Amino acid sequence: MAMQFLRERVIVDLMENFDNNTAGTGHYELAERQALRRVVGLSTELEDVIEVENRQLRLEKVVLVGVWTRGSQSDADNSMAELAALAETAGSQVCDGVTQRRSAPDAATYVGHGKVSHLRDVVVESGADTIICDGELTPSQLRNLEVETGVKVVDRTALILDIFAQHAKSREGKAQVELAQLQYLVPRLRGWGQTLSRQAGGRAGGQGGGVGLRGPGETKLEIDRRRIRARIARLRRDLAAMRTVRDTKRSGRRAFSVPSVAIAGYTNAGKSSLLNQITNAGVLVEDALFATLDPTTRRAQTPDGRDYTLSDTVGFVSHLPHQLIDAFRSTLEEVTDADIVVHVVDGSHVDPFGQARAVREVLSQIDAGGVPELLVVNKIDAVDPDELLMLRSQWPEAIFVSARTGEGIDKLREHIESSLPRPQVALRVCIPYVRGDLVNRVRQRGEVADIDHRSDGTFMSVRVDESLAAQIEEFAVDAA
Repeated sequence: MAMQFLRERVIVDLMENFDNNTAGTGHYELAERQALRRVVGLSTELEDVIEVENRQLRLEKVVLVGVWTRGSQSDADNSMAELAALAETAGSQVCDGVTQRRSAPDAATYVGHGKVSHLRDVVVESGADTIICDGELTPSQLRNLEVETGVKVVDRTALILDIFAQHAKSREGKAQVELAQLQYLVPRLRGWGQTLSRQAGGRAGGQGGGVGLRGPGETKLEIDRRRIRARIARLRRDLAAMRTVRDTKRSGRRAFSVPSVAIAGYTNAGKSSLLNQITNAGVLVEDALFATLDPTTRRAQTPDGRDYTLSDTVGFVSHLPHQLIDAFRSTLEEVTDADIVVHVVDGSHVDPFGQARAVREVLSQIDAGGVPELLVVNKIDAVDPDELLMLRSQWPEAIFVSARTGEGIDKLREHIESSLPRPQVALRVCIPYVRGDLVNRVRQRGEVADIDHRSDGTFMSVRVDESLAAQIEEFAVDAA
């Protein structure tokens, strides 16, 4: 009886508290009840100005290191300037940069044993906590440089992968970046010496082994590698499924014979800006390297009503890591399967010809070297007039535009439309007015040379693809 009385009393108290709380909130409107309310006494605002300054965000300080093996001094300087831009894009503060002329990078320490101590002094003087090397380092080079200098060492490949990881937004983009990072990481995993369990080698009872001292048969390093390989296999399966979706969309465009145009080029050359100018796509435009990772496809239309697609692709860079090319192969196939590649070059860059060579090298790696190319030199509003004359003389076939001011965009659009593949079948048809859907389809997918509205239907002289020709062949009036 006493326990039942206590239970009833607790229930009554809870109900009274609920009624009181309900009455308390009943005076507030819904918007006020859902609004954020400040809790007094939780502020940790710093009153000391010195303490505030010490709490400011500190960027990672880096020293750039390059080994100059071929080319001119200006080529080495341009490569280091690009490395500095990559480091700043990744969120670092560049303190200093050093280069060394060698026939080949040192196999042990990249810059040579005699220069490691000098590099260590530069790191100490600048207060840097990271070294970024302008090349892909072997695992032993990374380990030796870190031991000799006492700071973290990152190579160009890891830096680009880090930027991609920061900018990936879609599920496919994140999976592609993770796959590339894991492929890069597998050969560079490091063990931690005697602190981890090991396999018993040779005689189990020998020195360093025996009862109670045997490991589980697999080192921690091997476990990590096995897990990473399993994760790589899972990512490959996921990307294969995503690739199926992308292939389905692409095959649908091919089935309707919609021409496709891919915009490719060096990173930060202005590809997204050109897409916005031509199609009003509203794609993110940012003055940063690799601002676009996920491809964007928009539909455009010729003056005679024919549809085609424009795709903005990921930007290229010199010495693009092969892991990224493999991981982003499904995305780069937008370029491979295109009818035209609009190759965008930054005319204001110090070495636009080097940019063009780097892009064409990547295009050949993804088997897109045979796709017809339309060379476009962008940012002419920021180019010196004498430099612009030199570019026009070197690239007489190129189209010079400015995506910022709109100069040359109309001419570029005309060249794209004139370069689109033409439908193969020529017909003269008279389509009844009740089949207006066919007239609209012909306008979108074919070329209309002549049109006349007659009493018995719409008379048209057209060029269409084979599949559409089969649909309108019954309305043909005579051979073209």
